[in-house]
Amino acid sequence: MLLLGGALIAGFVSGFAGFGTGLVASGFWFVALPATSVPPMIVFTSVIAQLMALHRLRQSFDWRGVSPYLAGGVLGLPFGIMALQVASASLLRVTVGIFLVAYALVQLSAIRNWSVGTWGGWRADMAIGGGGGFLGGFAGLSGPLPLIWLQLRGGPSTRQRMTYQPFNLIILALAGLGMLLAGQIDGSVVRAVAWCLPVTVLGTWIGLRLYSAAGEALFKRIVLILLLISGGILVTQSITALH
Repeated sequence: MLLLGGALIAGFVSGFAGFGTGLVASGFWFVALPATSVPPMIVFTSVIAQLMALHRLRQSFDWRGVSPYLAGGVLGLPFGIMALQVASASLLRVTVGIFLVAYALVQLSAIRNWSVGTWGGWRADMAIGGGGGFLGGFAGLSGPLPLIWLQLRGGPSTRQRMTYQPFNLIILALAGLGMLLAGQIDGSVVRAVAWCLPVTVLGTWIGLRLYSAAGEALFKRIVLILLLISGGILVTQSITALH
């Protein structure tokens, strides 16, 4: 139930908001699966969800805007994959848990009232992409850092989506390839992915149908509260395990 429930909800959130597959799924899958199996699971289901959105939104992607993020992401990705190889299960859990809590708190705060404008130019964008690439290789969470930065940059939310969504797709596809070459994908991961993919596709299809519908702000707030709770549970579990 946790495996398939996480896949359904994560697919729906990704289709609706253009991000969040890994953020939502990790809160379920770290409870149901071995910690080292979760990042490759997140990567493969995220790629499927992003591909579905790509088919619908591909003509609007801002490839010029995404290029510095991609350049940094490609550089940061191998370091994330190497970190995943040496990280313990407890470290991975607590890292993702803290990241979920921090991301949710930042998004629930008044970040939209802050602005960096064009500060740092393409160099800053490339550095943010590098951080996203590292997190993509380490935990399959490449999207949140560029998303937060794009919100600080300002501009229409639709334009922001057309930048971070292709970044997510390409970095996660490369992360999946890197994890495969690094031997981090075994038979149990493949079986779990096979179970989750149809459910993820269904959730993404429903989310895409409701994209741009009324009540988006309220929906995102509810999702962020769920992420905050999930991250808190992961951190609590990790601390409890130490004792």
